[in-house]
Amino acid sequence: MLKKILVGVGLLLVAFVGFIVYSNLFPKSPPTTTSFSENGLDIKVAYCQPFKKGRLIFGEEKDGALQPYGKYWRLGANAPTEITFSKDINFAGKSVKAGSYRMYTVPGPQSFLVSLNSEVGSFSGAFEPDYKKDIAKVDVPVIISPTEVEQFIINFASDSIGVNMDFVWDRIIVRVPITAQ
Repeated sequence: MLKKILVGVGLLLVAFVGFIVYSNLFPKSPPTTTSFSENGLDIKVAYCQPFKKGRLIFGEEKDGALQPYGKYWRLGANAPTEITFSKDINFAGKSVKAGSYRMYTVPGPQSFLVSLNSEVGSFSGAFEPDYKKDIAKVDVPVIISPTEVEQFIINFASDSIGVNMDFVWDRIIVRVPITAQ
């Protein structure tokens, strides 16, 4: 009897380890890094890229939106999104010291509240951050895109003033202007 129990526990353990290895080798929302570098300002963002897969992404909770308005969103999937600045910057007008931060949003139909939080290194982004550690919160307008984007992306584009960081998914673009101090 003991032998059967040990064999059963062993099989469960092997299955669990196999699942973990498979999940890490073939994630549904793959991890990625995007970066920007110009005039001594280096910005790096590490996040995971979920896919739309025919779902309603942003909207009302009652409508089954994947990311309901007014609710914490880690800006991607799996782990929290982290951003690093090599210099002190202005983040949509808010002064931010060089360093690494957890970045998250609270989406709305007309604008997203984008926050930087000093709580970094947390494994699970499903857990909301300690809001007392927020160092900057900015409200940025939603831009409606003429094209639909299947996989969530964060990208950068420089302009005459600084750089714009865009969050793009579905038909939504959220643009955060960043300038070096």
